[in-house]
Amino acid sequence: MDLSLLSILSFGFILGIKHAIEPDHVIAVSTIASESRRLSRSSLAGVYWGIGHTLTLFLTGVLLILLKVEIPEKWAMSFEFLVGIMLVYLGVAAIRSFRNVHVHNHKHDEVEAHHHVHAHVYNGEHAHTPHRHSSYGKSMLIGFIHGLAGSGAMVLLTMSTVSTAWEAALYIAVFGAGTVAGMLFFTTVIGIPFVLSTGKRVLNRALTQVTGAVSALFGVYYMYNLGVTEGLFKLWLQ
Repeated sequence: MDLSLLSILSFGFILGIKHAIEPDHVIAVSTIASESRRLSRSSLAGVYWGIGHTLTLFLTGVLLILLKVEIPEKWAMSFEFLVGIMLVYLGVAAIRSFRNVHVHNHKHDEVEAHHHVHAHVYNGEHAHTPHRHSSYGKSMLIGFIHGLAGSGAMVLLTMSTVSTAWEAALYIAVFGAGTVAGMLFFTTVIGIPFVLSTGKRVLNRALTQVTGAVSALFGVYYMYNLGVTEGLFKLWLQ
């Protein structure tokens, strides 16, 4: 590997880290981090986001480069619009996550007192809230959608940087590694206040609902900007 390619790949890794902290990325993953009760789970949510994001960029990007085609503007903007819908959904889900949820303290015989989180269901009975292992899958899906939305721009960036298909594949992979590293760091940082407030339900609820509100409002703005300002709605009508 020559020095010039190594420099390009290093630059791609740095760009990947920078790419990870774009507002729509951070806001989306923040809603996942708000569900975490352990810092390790918050960190892993970022890693899974990066994996999903890289997988889409790599597969779609390399395919488009090999076929020497570009994603039509209408489709590229529509994928971006899907990100806005996802942000609104994640925000509303985060806001509703504390609805009808409360804590019961228990002490079994000589066992140390502890608490369980319950959620009321429609028949009035209690149901224990399951561990949210599914949040990793959700994080990967969020990353997948973000990668799909950014694949067109990724191809343009890659082809303006390298000259061969194998270099392009390597560049996208290194860029993806940068996004994983960046999101790992930032979801860890974002997860800290949620983990520290786990035992303080009112504060934790406030943080979660603020995060959800920011996600939902940004999603609406994101869709409005694409649809009205950038003309996506007009493209749909053509």
